[in-house]
Amino acid sequence: MEDEELAKSLLVTQQPGNIRISNGFGSNDTGANASASGVTPVLLLSAFVTACSAFAGGFVAGYSAPAESGIIADLGLSVAEYSVFGSIMTIGGMVGAVISGKLADVIGRKYTMWILDIFYIMGWLAIYFAKGAWLLDLGRLALGFGYGLTCYVAPTYLSEITPKNVRGGITSVSMAMIPVSVSVAYLIGSVINWRALALIGAIPCLLLLFGLFFIPESPRWLAKIGREKEFEAALQRLRGKNVNISDEAADIKDYTENIQKIPEDKILDLFQQKYSHLLIVGIGVMVLQQFGGLNGYAYYMNEIFELAGVPSITGFIVVSIPQIPAIALGSILIEKFGRWTLLMVRSQKIAQSLEHS
Repeated sequence: MEDEELAKSLLVTQQPGNIRISNGFGSNDTGANASASGVTPVLLLSAFVTACSAFAGGFVAGYSAPAESGIIADLGLSVAEYSVFGSIMTIGGMVGAVISGKLADVIGRKYTMWILDIFYIMGWLAIYFAKGAWLLDLGRLALGFGYGLTCYVAPTYLSEITPKNVRGGITSVSMAMIPVSVSVAYLIGSVINWRALALIGAIPCLLLLFGLFFIPESPRWLAKIGREKEFEAALQRLRGKNVNISDEAADIKDYTENIQKIPEDKILDLFQQKYSHLLIVGIGVMVLQQFGGLNGYAYYMNEIFELAGVPSITGFIVVSIPQIPAIALGSILIEKFGRWTLLMVRSQKIAQSLEHS
């Protein structure tokens, strides 16, 4: 009975003369408070800063392919040593991903972005000044750790600061910077050397570092830890100084209070029978995507083109240019046809490519 009441309170909050749908992510009120769902300069700046973190992460993933031949030639690395450099990012990413949720909950979303940006900057500087494999690998490991944090905190922060009516669009555009920056890294890396490419990779990190001084902390995180005055001030900044935020603030507080009444889940709870279908589908999709060979293809594209007898510059351009419009098209199609349909089409295309390889 208590669980049913809690579930209802998370969904619907009714007041005299006004029904407010409360899903914890903003009000559906009409009328005077509709302006609370508008886009403000502070919101756009916050989305841009978050997009810089996503762009920086994608540049990390795209760096190793165009840099391969230059690094091997300049530092005298063997193929095995360069393979360590290419793959060690994944280890850093796993570590960052594992601790990202807890870190963001303890110190906040904004401070977590400070930390990941420090790792990005240290990583690029280590690669730029590397004279041997050990500093090169250390830099790549730091970049991977920052990327692992980014994959959690960037979409979380965006979803918590944006109004419901623009959340999907802003989040999609900002997180699309990851694949876009991979393409940019391929294009730029095909015409400049690997050290200069590392410095260019640091540019979005510096923009992120500068922008973090001017954006607010997530209001939802502030409400969660009980910093009520700061919570209201941050929400007011995001929605505009002349906007009435009382209803949205009340929604967030109600949602936070109700969530805190729910017992905290443990990792072993995932293995309960009621979660088995979700767990199989979720992990299965991620595993099957990796079987498509995307990381191996992305990290060692230079060598793949050379073995195929294709000039690497031509290959990078051919791969990069179609990706950007494809990302934009995917963002449109995913809203029109849904996630499941596009996932099935993608799986079918992967299966067909494997049959012909």
